[in-house]
Amino acid sequence: MSDQPPTPSPDTAPDAGADSADTPRTSRWQAFRRLPRAVRWTAWTAVGVVLVLVVLAAAVVGVVRRPLPQTSGEVTVPGLTASVDVLRDDYDIPQLYADTDADLFRAQGYVHAQERFFEMDFRRHVTAGRLSEIFGEDTLETDKFIRTMDWRGVAEQEWALLQPATRDALTAYAEGVNAYLAERKPSEMAAEYAVLGLSGLDYTPEEWEPVDSLAWLKAMAWDLRGNMDAEVDRVQLSVDHTPDEIAALWPAYPFDQHPPIVSGGGVVDGVFEQNATANGTRNPTRPAYPPEVVAALDRVQDTVAAMPDLVGSGRGVGSNSWVVDGEHSATGMPLLANDPHLGISQPGIWMQMGLHCREISAECTLDTSGFTFSGVPGVIIGHNADVAWGFTNLGPDVTDLFLEQTEGDDRYVRDGESVPMQVRTETIEVRGEDDVSLRVRETVHGPLISDVSSEFATVGANAPTDEPGERGSGYAVALAWTALDPAPTADAILELNRASNWDEFRAAAADFAVPAQNLVYADREGHIGYQSPGRIPIRRSGNDGTMPVEGWISANDWTGDYIPFDGLPSVLDPAEGFIVTANQAVIGPDYPYLLTEDWDYGYRSTRIRELLAAEGELSVQEMASLQLDSANPMAGMLVPYLLDIEDLPGRYYRNAQDLFRGWDLSSPADSAPAAYFNVVWRKLLELTFHDDLRTRSWPDGGDRWFRVVGAMLPEPAGPWWDDVDTEGVVETRDDILREAMLQARDELTRRQARDPRRWTWGHLHRMNLHNATLGESGIAPIERLFNRDGWQVGGGGSIVDATSWNAVDGYEVTAAPSMRMVVSLADFDDSRWINLTGVSGHPASSHYSDQTELYVAGQTLPWAYSVSAVEAATDDRLVLLPGG
Repeated sequence: MSDQPPTPSPDTAPDAGADSADTPRTSRWQAFRRLPRAVRWTAWTAVGVVLVLVVLAAAVVGVVRRPLPQTSGEVTVPGLTASVDVLRDDYDIPQLYADTDADLFRAQGYVHAQERFFEMDFRRHVTAGRLSEIFGEDTLETDKFIRTMDWRGVAEQEWALLQPATRDALTAYAEGVNAYLAERKPSEMAAEYAVLGLSGLDYTPEEWEPVDSLAWLKAMAWDLRGNMDAEVDRVQLSVDHTPDEIAALWPAYPFDQHPPIVSGGGVVDGVFEQNATANGTRNPTRPAYPPEVVAALDRVQDTVAAMPDLVGSGRGVGSNSWVVDGEHSATGMPLLANDPHLGISQPGIWMQMGLHCREISAECTLDTSGFTFSGVPGVIIGHNADVAWGFTNLGPDVTDLFLEQTEGDDRYVRDGESVPMQVRTETIEVRGEDDVSLRVRETVHGPLISDVSSEFATVGANAPTDEPGERGSGYAVALAWTALDPAPTADAILELNRASNWDEFRAAAADFAVPAQNLVYADREGHIGYQSPGRIPIRRSGNDGTMPVEGWISANDWTGDYIPFDGLPSVLDPAEGFIVTANQAVIGPDYPYLLTEDWDYGYRSTRIRELLAAEGELSVQEMASLQLDSANPMAGMLVPYLLDIEDLPGRYYRNAQDLFRGWDLSSPADSAPAAYFNVVWRKLLELTFHDDLRTRSWPDGGDRWFRVVGAMLPEPAGPWWDDVDTEGVVETRDDILREAMLQARDELTRRQARDPRRWTWGHLHRMNLHNATLGESGIAPIERLFNRDGWQVGGGGSIVDATSWNAVDGYEVTAAPSMRMVVSLADFDDSRWINLTGVSGHPASSHYSDQTELYVAGQTLPWAYSVSAVEAATDDRLVLLPGG
């Protein structure tokens, strides 16, 4: 066949007036002018719209690309004393090399600002209660609450408590941030500033101050403070439920089923000592001073307010971490794994980075790599040349609510006497509105948060008391919280970075006040260990914390002392050969101090222990694969009962039930049985509890509800199974299970397909990564620019692969592993890591979410540490030069 185009026939050939390749332009213009006027105007309008869109698109591309950082060549950074090399791999992960600690921290501040300054600026506005300066009255409630707690003021008091080396590090870090800001307009720092500028905001960021970094630690402590929801729930449920009914919804921790982190040991003369059952190799050093004798310890709860989730909150926030010794490792040396479960966002919470001295000396002490917080110097989780460490949330009771009997505007009752409150006035600047004056009142117990929160005011109005004072329209509610007492937690971060052995690691942990974290440890000498740190208050008898207590009775006050650090549980080199922390109970019920009674119920930790015991010697890859385990512990309890339901009406419903036959109980994204099970579970919770509980207490589906429903399943009849809204009918367990299966089948048919085999869990269980500010703007083009939505993932709440979801709201992921890492103490270059999103905070960057696809697929990246490995992985080199 010929490749030439066919010759037009006479019937199809163009006439003299038609456009063709040989038609002169004047003829085409004349033909256009012969068209009707309306057609011509429509054509011109269309051309104009296209041109405008092209110009706008080019402008948008220019705006969003303008803040992208320089990652190669040279740049002058005022304040440096010598050059710093910033080596980035093909995922833009920076490794910094310098000759002094001060230059390393200056460079870290500079690089953090390059990638994440808007995130840093947003965080410091949150922690100072100044969001309304940028976002207007929509954030006024948050500002009032934070000003009442005075996070910024507490951080300023902490400055004087820090070691000189820590103050030097914070100062150098701030100098690096400010060097980046000095010659840049806001639109050159972040696309968010450009978008906010279009809305009329006239704003130039202030210089970074060292205290800005300290204040961020208060935000971490708030989101990880423990069990505040439980106390509010108990107060509200007490209005129309008996104490036994309430207790059934908060079962005791099952120590016989889910072992605690530390399996033995006790406190002797105020010092925690390992015993034969703990199998430790040595004990902590006893203090030279005797501890204060404590008569009784009681439990305290928290409450919740309308606050932004900065690192996440709720039952889905937790973590997995475990460490195995050389006998359980294929490398012959310890392996340490960690994946903190935090709120999801875009960009993610962490930024990977390495801080390396070219030569270790008195002036340059750092050789550490891991996960950092933008706005905070040092590495939060990772390893140095000698030790590795990981965190999981300890979640101790560190807050109490005190009911206060007020008199007038500035007095309250203490032991029958009227005493003055501390009163201060805060001025909040609100964009586009007049400034707002806030009067903050404090008692001996803390700030009156009921003054700025209707939820806490409701607690004061309803909380039961044994000896009520003059309630009037409701008691005021004061918050006692350990994070409001200044503490040198920032010292601990840098001490961890420099620790070279177990004793130095514990010394660093001793300074870690809030948020209290389970710390796991491994070193190059082959040791593994665990230490619980934190300021945990000692309470007097009469204050059990399950409900707010009477503040007008001084006997209910805290003693003013904390559990001594040497009395906190720890273990070194257990004979078992591994340590697992997954937010379960730290130690058994015989421990004399109360940490908390609201632990995670231990399903994840027990599953991890089972897998570790079964594996024998683990490789780095096997450790990483274990982080992806998606076995659902509730399915093991519930599925046998679901299969026993025999009278489903017709094949349409029974073929959905058949998905459970032979199911391995795992929950990968492509699983049809997992999709059906999770919808059944959500329907079961709704049908069982929504009629009995107030809306805010409806089950979220987490581990507590595994325990509650698991205890109910053997009883075919009971008050919770009955639907109080159906008169004359008493429902049983099987009635609820049957109806849950029917409704779940119908829902999945509507959502996905009639054929159950085509259902997938990931289709329902999506991870939508939203920018914390403009990603929630309600303006679709802006949200598309900043958000990265639609990732289909497996896992679920209280599963090792902990992609949590809230059964009240739907199936969307609410919290997830914020990163995953496995550290090989045999060869750090064999370690692996992955971030939820990417290094960059700029939506135009190719590194904004370039790790997400790998993360969703369960993959990790090689973690280069040695100079040779970092050089081999280097894709870009930027040299920061002193000067200016």
